Amino acid sequence: EVQLVESGGGLVQPGGSLRLSCAASGFTFSDYNGKWVRQAPGKGLEWVSDIDFGGNIYYSDSVKGRFTISRDNAKNTLYLQMNTLKTEDTAVYYCAAGGGLGSVGFAYRGQGTQVTVSS
Repeated sequence: EVQLVESGGGLVQPGGSLRLSCAASGFTFSDYNGKWVRQAPGKGLEWVSDIDFGGNIYYSDSVKGRFTISRDNAKNTLYLQMNTLKTEDTAVYYCAAGGGLGSVGFAYRGQGTQVTVSS
């Protein structure tokens, strides 16, 4: 069974940090791009970042310089380090595998973890 399980979300004050993790199982994660997308209340899915299977990294303009994506293929795990968080970063964050770079498309997606940035 294919699974992507996110963890690390929560409530943080503006300017704070969180680190999201995503554990993949049931498929060969290293064969796929790793992706983070998010969905803010009342809005559609927004692409956040990609790391392809060669380790090349891409960010949306809204998070560039603040977020860092990484992967550990030995552990089948994807990470998103989020620094200098803003209220507009509040969303459900989903990790995903596959899909085009810079897009919200995916082959597999997790159930999501809530990130709330509020004072």
